Amino acid sequence: MLSFTEAVHDGYGQTFRIDRLVHYEKTELQELVIFDNASFGRVLALDGLVQLTERDHHAYHEMIAHVPVLGHGAVRDVLVIGGGDGGVLREVLRHEDVRATLVEIDARVIGTARTHLPFVCGDAFDDPRAEIVIGDGLAFVRDTDRRFDVIVVDSTDPVGPAAALFGEAFYHDCKRCLRPGGVLVTQAGVPFFQGPQIAAAHALRAGLFAHATAYLAAVPTYTGGPIALGFASDADLAPGDLALLRERFRAARLETRYYAPDVHVGAFALPPEVRSLLHGA
Repeated sequence: MLSFTEAVHDGYGQTFRIDRLVHYEKTELQELVIFDNASFGRVLALDGLVQLTERDHHAYHEMIAHVPVLGHGAVRDVLVIGGGDGGVLREVLRHEDVRATLVEIDARVIGTARTHLPFVCGDAFDDPRAEIVIGDGLAFVRDTDRRFDVIVVDSTDPVGPAAALFGEAFYHDCKRCLRPGGVLVTQAGVPFFQGPQIAAAHALRAGLFAHATAYLAAVPTYTGGPIALGFASDADLAPGDLALLRERFRAARLETRYYAPDVHVGAFALPPEVRSLLHGA
């Protein structure tokens, strides 16, 4: 019987039974695997790390997309770094007045998502409000003269090429690309296992932005407890006013499975051990 074991954390891993191998290839940049599992449905893994599953991807994608967009309240342009599966792109484009640019380094991730992960991307890649750039997100924010209201960094963990997306130069360039009052949101890691990583990246963002914090989302596939999402802005937008968020949510006419305005506000209520990672004891 085939199985897939993810061992991202020292001394601990999780194993999925492969009920059907859907796709396997080594692209020019990474190993890409898609398989079906009885508990989680379809699973995408890159270089041995699970990126999403059919069963729970919505929790991550809704929270990393709608929290900054609704928290800001007047978003027109969103930049997505990474996210070649199309999940973040699809969620931000559910806001009718939003345009989005997605910068993905590996075109094959987009190609396989179109074919094998339609429940994630939908028709987002073909939306006329979407611009797809195949390239290095690090170079894009360094070189572009465009400005955005929200930047979402939907990256893998900071190993290999993705490590630079957790560095000071990258965050500095992201801030340069934000309009006044803009928001940067990043995949930060699981506090239970990745506390030092979260603390180090937060310190860099806090040194650049007037307001920096994190919020949590429960995604079963990302083992070890809730995942943290970094949130930084020169505007004081976190956690947000509940009544105002409810008004914006109604106006957006969204149907969601995980995100809700009260979940949005509550996600910024951090346990003491997570607060200590960000702000010290």
